[in-house]
Amino acid sequence: MAHFAKISETNDVLTVLTLNNSDMLNSEGVETETVGQAYLEKHNNWPAQMWIQTSYNTSGNTHKLGGIAFRGNYAGIGHTWDTENNIFLSPKPHTSWVKHLESASWKSPIGDAPVLTPEQTADTANRYNYDWNESGQSWDLVITPIV
Repeated sequence: MAHFAKISETNDVLTVLTLNNSDMLNSEGVETETVGQAYLEKHNNWPAQMWIQTSYNTSGNTHKLGGIAFRGNYAGIGHTWDTENNIFLSPKPHTSWVKHLESASWKSPIGDAPVLTPEQTADTANRYNYDWNESGQSWDLVITPIV
């Protein structure tokens, strides 16, 4: 099975469809994206170039089964097709976050959240996590009692 993202004129992913591999075979019997795009245009009345193949097994620019990552992430509704970098990106979580091409994701301008300490992780009375504070441009520790 092959998966294709239907994208809008502004490169937003509108939906993702599954296509039988046999519907992607060229005259030599080889699966090609362009044949799949033509099939989808014919059967869905949407321009061929606005159907972009995506990999169900790719996330964070890594292939889950050890294969070659394909287009950064499996496309989902609300994701964006980045034509310049040939990747799908999830919605930007915060205005200040920047594109990180290596992981095909968004990162805070100051990097990842701090790692919880062993004491925080072992605490059975409280749950600890860091939340991004957009106005302060910082990771804030949030402590929630476990009830």
